[in-house]
Amino acid sequence: MGTQFRKMHGCGNDFVVFDERPKSLGLTATRAAAIAHRRTGVGCDQFIVMETPPAGSNADVFMRIRNPDGSEAGACGNATRCVAHLHAAETGRRDLVVQTISGLLPARILDDGRVTVDMGPARLEWRDVPLSGPMDTLHIALSEGPVSDPAAASMGNPHATFFVPDVEALDLDRIGPPLEHAAIFPERANIGFATILAPDRIRLRVWERAAGLTLACGSGACATLVNAARRGLTGRRATILADGGELELEWRDDGHVLMTGPVATAFLGTIDLSMLPV
Repeated sequence: MGTQFRKMHGCGNDFVVFDERPKSLGLTATRAAAIAHRRTGVGCDQFIVMETPPAGSNADVFMRIRNPDGSEAGACGNATRCVAHLHAAETGRRDLVVQTISGLLPARILDDGRVTVDMGPARLEWRDVPLSGPMDTLHIALSEGPVSDPAAASMGNPHATFFVPDVEALDLDRIGPPLEHAAIFPERANIGFATILAPDRIRLRVWERAAGLTLACGSGACATLVNAARRGLTGRRATILADGGELELEWRDDGHVLMTGPVATAFLGTIDLSMLPV
C-alpha cells in the first residue's frame, strides 16, 4: 500500500504535496530530500506537507516547506496558492488562512481560478534578511561576473535582486551558486535577476536557495517588486514575467505584498515510504 501525494505547480514552480492532517507519515528531512530528487525520486523544487495548525492558531491549514536538500524554508508563494486551492476545494470556501513557520498568509480564490495570497510585509532591515552585518539593504556591495549592486529584502526567506539590462544574456548556472552562498548571506539567499520592461512589467529569473534555477519563484517575485519600487524603477503594482508564466503583484501602502497567480495539478501518485531512508 502506497502513500498518496499530489504533484502540483504554480507557473512551473513544482511541488510534491503530502497531507499529514489525518496522521503522521514520517516525512523526515531525509525522506523529503529523497522524494525531491529529480533522478531517483519524484522530483520537485519544494517538498510540501499539509498539517493541522497548532493549538490556538486561527489558520485553516499549516504548510511545512522543505527545499530539495531537506532543509526547511519559511516561505513559498507559489506553494501557498496550491495549498490554499486544495483546502478551498475541500471546504467550498474562497477565503482561508495558510500558516507557515514565518507566519499567517491569508488567501482568496478568485472567480477565474487564480489565487491571491497576502504574503505579509516585506522586511527591509539588514537583520531581517538576514545579512552578515549592518548595511543599507537598498544597495549591497556584492558582485559576481557581470552583475553587481543588488537590493535585499525578506519575504519570510532571504532575497537579493540584481537589476540588469538583459536577464536573458546571463549565465545563471555559473553566477547563481556563488551568489547564493556569498558570505554576506549567513542563511544563503534566493538570487533574483530582473529586467525592467515597463513601469508595471518586470522580466524575472530566480536562482533559488537549495533548488537552483526554477521556472518561477513567488516570494522572489514579491521581493523583486518591492526592491524595484524602492529604487524608483517601477510603481507598486506590476506583472512579473517568469519562465513559467505571469504573476500579478501589489505592494500595498501597509507594507504587505499581494501575489496573484495560477495553480495546476500535474498528477496524483503513490509512493512506498518504507523504501526510503529515514
